[in-house]
Amino acid sequence: MKLPGKILRPFFPVACALLLVACGNTYEGYKFKPYTVRGVSYTPMTPREAVGYVEEGLASHYDESSLVFFPGKTSLGERQYAWSKSAAHKTLPLPCKARVTNLRTGRSAVVRINDRGPFVEGRNLDVTTGVAKKLGFHSAGLCPVRLEVLSVGDGRWRIRK
Repeated sequence: MKLPGKILRPFFPVACALLLVACGNTYEGYKFKPYTVRGVSYTPMTPREAVGYVEEGLASHYDESSLVFFPGKTSLGERQYAWSKSAAHKTLPLPCKARVTNLRTGRSAVVRINDRGPFVEGRNLDVTTGVAKKLGFHSAGLCPVRLEVLSVGDGRWRIRK
């Protein structure tokens, strides 16, 4: 009866290591090279320009109905879940942390911007469902917000305000 345990035991450390790698951030540095989507070119700001940047605009939230079992991937190659505290912006360097404030209610949340978008005219920011719920606009779909960049980069690459 102990035979299956002896066979599977050598694979346990490998499975744990793969799980840790899948959960962690794998991107180092910054991503701010120009890019093109649907024939429109975007030039992201540099990390130094982005620290302390403030913008007001319209936020929407991702449709993550299929992301529970099949999470999407962000522009940094990270898995995106509905409960992630993350967002997408067209011209901020990736990754960065920002405070997003609902201008109607004053509610705010700190998000990690790790994706590009939204590519819908008039929208400045896309947030995950969890963030939209925290800010109080999930059912409305759209909301006027203020975005304040707190830091750019992760780990040793981090630049703060």
